[in-house]
Amino acid sequence: MSLNIPEHSQLGKASAYTDQYDPSLLFPLPRASKRSEIGITAAPPFFGADLWTAFELSWLNLRGKPQVALAHITVPCETPNLIESKSFKLYLNSLNNTRFADADEVQARIRADVSEAAWRGADRAATVGVKLLLPEVFDREPVHELDGLLLDRLDVECTRYQPAPDLLTAQFDQAPVSEVLVSHLLKSNCLVTGQPDWGSVQIAYSGPQIDQEGLLQYLVSFRNHHEFHEQCVERIFMDIRQRCKPIKLTVYARYTRRGGLDINPLRTSHPQALPRNVRTARQ
Repeated sequence: MSLNIPEHSQLGKASAYTDQYDPSLLFPLPRASKRSEIGITAAPPFFGADLWTAFELSWLNLRGKPQVALAHITVPCETPNLIESKSFKLYLNSLNNTRFADADEVQARIRADVSEAAWRGADRAATVGVKLLLPEVFDREPVHELDGLLLDRLDVECTRYQPAPDLLTAQFDQAPVSEVLVSHLLKSNCLVTGQPDWGSVQIAYSGPQIDQEGLLQYLVSFRNHHEFHEQCVERIFMDIRQRCKPIKLTVYARYTRRGGLDINPLRTSHPQALPRNVRTARQ
C-alpha cells in the first residue's frame, strides 16, 4: 500500500473546485512518520481527538434550494491518519451543488467518508463524530477563551524560534501541584506551504510544578517551526511529558480557521470527556 505524503496533497497548488460530490478528494496522511520523530513507535501514550469546525458547509435540497450549516467533526487520535485540511475543504465544497434529502443524509455521508479516510489502511475501523448545526441554532454558539492562568502575563525574553524542549524545567524536589496554564502566543507554520498557523493552547497537569517562564519561552519557540496542528500538539505533549514528568497531562490547542475550517487537537494522558467544541474570539 502506497502512503500519502504532504507534498502530494493539494496544499500550495492551484485547485479546481469541484461542486459535485466527490469523496476521493479527501487526502489522508499517516500519523506514524511524524510520531516516530518524537519517540512514538508503538501505541501512543495519550488519548484524545482532533476537533474540527467547518464554517462553510452547504448543499442543495431535493428542490435545488441551497442549505447551510456548521459542522463539528471529531477525529479520534487513534486513527492511523489525519486528514489534510485543504483536501477537507475541497471535499466539503464538492457538496455545494449536490442534492440531499435532508441534513441527516449530509451528516451520514460526511461521517462515512471521513471515517473511511481516517481509518484507511488500518486492520480495524470505527467512525468519526459528526454533528451538524442548522441556522436556527447559530445564535446559541458561544465564544469563550480557554480557561486557566495566563502565561502571557510574564515579561520574558524570547530568543529561540524553533522547538526547544530544554527550556522546560520542573521543581522535582517540591510538593506536586495541579495547574491549568494558557497562552495565546502559539504560532507555527504549515508543513508544506509555510503559511502561519495561529493558536491558543491550554496545558493542564498534576505533578512537579513546571517553571512558567520556561514553559512560555518553549511555546514561543514554535514560532518558526513547520508542522501540522496535530503534530505540534503531540510534540508539546511529549516534550512536557519527558522533561517535566507530570502525573497527569492534557494539552489542548485551538487554532484560528483557514479556508473555513479550524482544527483543535487535544491530547491527554488519561481518559476523559472531550471538551465542547467552543470557539475562541480569534476563531
